[in-house]
Amino acid sequence: MGTVIVGIIVLAIAGGAAYSLHRDKKNGKSQCGGDCSRCGGHCH
Repeated sequence: MGTVIVGIIVLAIAGGAAYSLHRDKKNGKSQCGGDCSRCGGHCH
């Protein structure tokens, strides 16, 4: 039973992170912070 609860918590955290990344991309925010020297221009 404990394993199921921990699994649900991990899935909730992973889902929240995925949703946050999706929302940021939809709003035009880059994942490298807009500094293309850090990511070699791959973010745009």
